[in-house]
Amino acid sequence: MAAYQVLLVGAVIYAPTVQAEAPTEHDGQFQPTTFRLDEVRKHGRNAEEKWITKGKKVYNITDWIPGHPGGEVILRAVGGPVDQYWNIFTIHKKQDVYDILDTFYIGEVDPRDLVDGRVPVDHVDDPFKNDPKRDDRLIVHSARPFNAETPAEGLNAYITPDDLFYVRQHMWVPDVDEAKHKLVVELADGEEKEYSLDDIKRNFKEVTVTATLQCSGNRRKHMTEESRSTNGLQWDAGAISTAKWTGVRLRDVLKDAGVPIDDLPQDIKHVQFVGAEAYGASIPAAKAIDPLGDVLLVYKMNEKPLALDHGHPLRLVVPGTVAARSVKWLNRIRVSDEESPSQWQRRDYKCFGPNVAAGTADWDSAPAIQETPVQSAITSLRDITPHSPRDGKLLQVYGLEEDSIAVEGYSFAGGGRAIIRVDVSADGGRSWQQAELLPPDDGAAKGAKAWAWTRWRWVLPRAQAGRCFVVKAVDEAYNTQAGEYEANYNFRGNLTSSWHRVGYRAKVL
Repeated sequence: MAAYQVLLVGAVIYAPTVQAEAPTEHDGQFQPTTFRLDEVRKHGRNAEEKWITKGKKVYNITDWIPGHPGGEVILRAVGGPVDQYWNIFTIHKKQDVYDILDTFYIGEVDPRDLVDGRVPVDHVDDPFKNDPKRDDRLIVHSARPFNAETPAEGLNAYITPDDLFYVRQHMWVPDVDEAKHKLVVELADGEEKEYSLDDIKRNFKEVTVTATLQCSGNRRKHMTEESRSTNGLQWDAGAISTAKWTGVRLRDVLKDAGVPIDDLPQDIKHVQFVGAEAYGASIPAAKAIDPLGDVLLVYKMNEKPLALDHGHPLRLVVPGTVAARSVKWLNRIRVSDEESPSQWQRRDYKCFGPNVAAGTADWDSAPAIQETPVQSAITSLRDITPHSPRDGKLLQVYGLEEDSIAVEGYSFAGGGRAIIRVDVSADGGRSWQQAELLPPDDGAAKGAKAWAWTRWRWVLPRAQAGRCFVVKAVDEAYNTQAGEYEANYNFRGNLTSSWHRVGYRAKVL
């Protein structure tokens, strides 16, 4: 998601007068239009035009609201100052955000309404105050909302430890009472059926599926470095993790609620989902009801109750699909003839051609991201020596006796397509060898298809290493990764999947 994701929320103090004063000229200098605060107040949530103030400036953001990456949460801010919310959502304090806001400038706050030279504001409760404590080893990209990727030690295991599983939040972690939590399923005719968490656990068959979740922005940093600037959090290769998810099949719940899954009407094309913090997304109905699709309503992660950051008490997991569709803190499901109307479905998670800029993109022309392309990355590059007992055992496996290099990483393809080959190069891509595909941990792989990543390893004599290691993967449909980044460039940096390159400098062993 772009860096300007959530202009939020709020209550303000207003002055009594309402008129605006037109721009004037004074001593040859243009004087901007001024607005009394009560006029700003009239342009709140229910007004045709929505205004906010920041500092002493007034902005008409009406035309921007449909494109706001934080969705309609922005409506909590309109009609007053946004400053106090940006002090909480510090992700906004970036020049690209200020530049966007400046395009909606319409004037200044009337000096008569300023107190000590500032627009007066009320106290705002910190919506992040109930966020959980996180592991210090996570690589943090933003604190509010919290976004952090899995460190190397988590990427080098088949099942990612819960506390090292990457975290992608669009807002705060909502305060949800498990005992009172309800899931509402809304049918196409508007009829609704409600389920408690106990209803879900008691009335449906429990299923466990091992699946990798990957943010659409995983490796965005590499596209920025290898091509051009991209909008959004600059994830390295760690916005991806794997877990064993336990819950019930979405298709079973839909059937119980009255959806005729065995003879689905043609006007049911999508299933929409909404979380307790207002995040929304949808998937095609065909995926939702596919008996081999393994779409789950999840309440356990790695055999333990879901952590707060990962959707406790109930979330959706859509294997083989971009993680943006796996809605957390799930409280509403809706079957529909159209996809979710949310910002995150209609505008944010899409890709455009290398020639398309953010300001010219026709968002309706591009489909929402669902399945993800083939992906791979190097997560460990380690010098090993026969003089080390641990390294010596590994070298024996590969029939080597000299100083060597162990290269490891992950590979993954969306849609449940299995990885059939991983090609690795020690000389920047001039020559290639095949890595060993490592089997999953005993009993860890579960599901109808290859929903989880494949880890791989390559060990080679150090004398054969150049200055750059490269990896690319091939899935069962023979899809593979592009060599360069520019051909697949998109201004959002979504679905970065070109060859992963890691520099190497030999060490004295």
